[in-house]
Amino acid sequence: MKVAFVGKGGSGKTTLSSLFVRHLAGVGLPVVAVDADINQHMGTALGLPEGLAAPALGDHLPALKEYLRGDNPRISSAAAMVKTTPPGAGSRLLRLHGPDPFHTEYALALQPGLSLLATGPFTDDDLGVACYHSKTGAVELYLNHLVDGPGEYVVVDMTAGADTFASGLFTRFDVMFLVAEPTRKGVSVYRQYTEYARDYDVAIKVVGNKVHDEEDVAYLREHVGEDLLTWFGHSPAVRAIEQGRPGAALEDAGVAALDVLRKAVDERVKDWPKYLEQAAEFHRRNARSWANRAVGEDLEAQIDPGFAFPG
Repeated sequence: MKVAFVGKGGSGKTTLSSLFVRHLAGVGLPVVAVDADINQHMGTALGLPEGLAAPALGDHLPALKEYLRGDNPRISSAAAMVKTTPPGAGSRLLRLHGPDPFHTEYALALQPGLSLLATGPFTDDDLGVACYHSKTGAVELYLNHLVDGPGEYVVVDMTAGADTFASGLFTRFDVMFLVAEPTRKGVSVYRQYTEYARDYDVAIKVVGNKVHDEEDVAYLREHVGEDLLTWFGHSPAVRAIEQGRPGAALEDAGVAALDVLRKAVDERVKDWPKYLEQAAEFHRRNARSWANRAVGEDLEAQIDPGFAFPG
């Protein structure tokens, strides 16, 4: 199942997504954590020493596109692939922790069954001439080609704000956990997300963070209603983890909240035909808007109407 943690900057997306990853991996479930935030901190949150990071997917896009393209006759070259290019007959599909470049060359193994992928940070060469979508395009291609099953988890720490909606990336997730503080700014992002996602059957569940008391819970309920799934309060264990002190066990309330998140993910039923339909829709939009001009081809021809995911 594909899961995104989204929200405004500073809401605690990285903290909660890394806690969820640890929670899943701690019971032996296969997980790929993906750092797709412009501020690359998920590795550190998962216990990596400062300075150690997964290879940047954004720096290897040509090779990754060439691999995914396979012998798909609808794709003329790797250069003709854009972030929304969907799979078709002949494309190489991915399996979680499978024998492919994403998982063997560019993933950083953290423990058995848990690995980290990263879009990579902005570099000096990017500043002033590129947007972060050029990095997250690698994640969109990865998700478009990944055949994941029940009990397998991809957990993506997204960049702040509504950038997820700049392409079809927001439809690639089975559940989006919107991390919201009990403040006006915290819930304003919720309203923005629900408005954008209204017509696409995207499951958005609100996870309260930095909740101090029942008044904070009541505030979140007032503004997000039944979409409030659970919440996290002050945690000495989380503070210890963030300070790099090993061995801190999360309090019972935090564990219970993480169990609620997992239950919400596990209850989702994957609709592969709709998944492909939405991929085609947003590829068509991007082709008409900018990609046809950029590549010099009719990229709508890349859509394979007869393709179906295996299984």
